[in-house]
Amino acid sequence: MRLFAATISVMMFFALSAHADVQPQKDFDLQRFSGKWYRVGLAYDSPGFTPYRDKLRVSMGVLTPTANGNANMSMWSQRSSGCRCDTYLYEKTDVPGQFTYFSTRHNRMKDITVVETNYTEYALVLKHKKMNREFTQVALYGRTQKLRPLLLEKFREFSLSRGFPKESILTPQLLDNCPTAGQ
Repeated sequence: MRLFAATISVMMFFALSAHADVQPQKDFDLQRFSGKWYRVGLAYDSPGFTPYRDKLRVSMGVLTPTANGNANMSMWSQRSSGCRCDTYLYEKTDVPGQFTYFSTRHNRMKDITVVETNYTEYALVLKHKKMNREFTQVALYGRTQKLRPLLLEKFREFSLSRGFPKESILTPQLLDNCPTAGQ
């Protein structure tokens, strides 16, 4: 009986924590966060994403702070038609480490939270949007395309704690050489 009660308590804790508000990195520093990042992990459970899971590759972005505390993000991704660059304006909020941006693809505002980073090696980022239902993504970014196994495990554990099933947690193939990505 005790084991059953303990199991139920643990399950309730994880269910509640998966939907609790996530706080950004304490004392987030946009200047230290700026620069080149590779998206080396992604947790996403949208049904529309399923056919593309095996085709996903690491993408590369460059985050450039603006004078007013916002940031420009240029993201290069590899497609079957070649490399593509998308640019986003991340608008600061009242909370350092939290931003909003307008997605032209979904025609909606989205929220971005830098949950954890050491600035020199990795960052865990949570993206949230509300459409016909709520969608959440967890991304693992690295300053290089390959990260230590400990960081990949941290990403997996965080994604699982947010309620993502194991099969929706990906570590994409390495990015081939995009000629525009380094410019």
